[in-house]
Amino acid sequence: MPASFQGTQFKVDSSPILNLASPAGTSRERRRDSLDLLKEFNSEYAEQSPLNTELAARMESYELAFRMQKHAPEAVDLAQESETTKRLYGLDNDVTSRFGRRCLMARRLVERGVRFVQVYSGGGHGDSNWDAHNKVNNNHQIHCDATDIPIYGLLTDLKQRGLLDETLVVWTGEFGRTPTSERDLGRDHNPRGFSAWLAGGGVKGGQIIGATDDFGYESIENKVHVNDLHANILNILGLDHTALTYFHAGRDHRLTDVHGRILPELLG
Repeated sequence: MPASFQGTQFKVDSSPILNLASPAGTSRERRRDSLDLLKEFNSEYAEQSPLNTELAARMESYELAFRMQKHAPEAVDLAQESETTKRLYGLDNDVTSRFGRRCLMARRLVERGVRFVQVYSGGGHGDSNWDAHNKVNNNHQIHCDATDIPIYGLLTDLKQRGLLDETLVVWTGEFGRTPTSERDLGRDHNPRGFSAWLAGGGVKGGQIIGATDDFGYESIENKVHVNDLHANILNILGLDHTALTYFHAGRDHRLTDVHGRILPELLG
């Protein structure tokens, strides 16, 4: 897809978006005038290079930056939230506050019409992420403690505000862990059996689809492939995953890699 669809990364500190503020001494009107002039120059050049998607993306990014400077400061200002809401997301606890800020910011963005928000847990190396090749119990205890309350807060808050029915929440990782030990009581990667859960967006709750063997190693019942997960996410969003198929590098491709089945039991 064109570069203009690239996401914007947010931080969790007091200034979530880098370079959001205009330079000192630059008014909004002056900033608008300079962008209009730049857009005029770029548009003249774009007419000569209609296939230059990078230039089109750059032009759009300038406009997006201006709109963000105008509206984003209010959207990411968590000080507007009540103390009750902050406690709901765990912002009053050092263990949960960092991830809680991410979840609360996600709700504020969804509330303001942002159509896709991705919230990360983990990152970096060692116990900074969920990739527990060593001491899996200790590793998962750290991350579960940090995410459990904020995720509860997010789902509760979305429901209270009437947003959960129209917001699909997908919680998943890349893979599960093996049932066998590795290194110092850790676990290796396991793509054959792992869990993901969905909430909101018309999804029927209170059910488990599929099962692994007794050891949690291999999916043996109603296996749901990653392609199936993607197909059902698109289906919930009202998109037919089979509608766009294109030939590339010797074979057909689509968003679900020409695979994926719809699970009718997923929807209520």
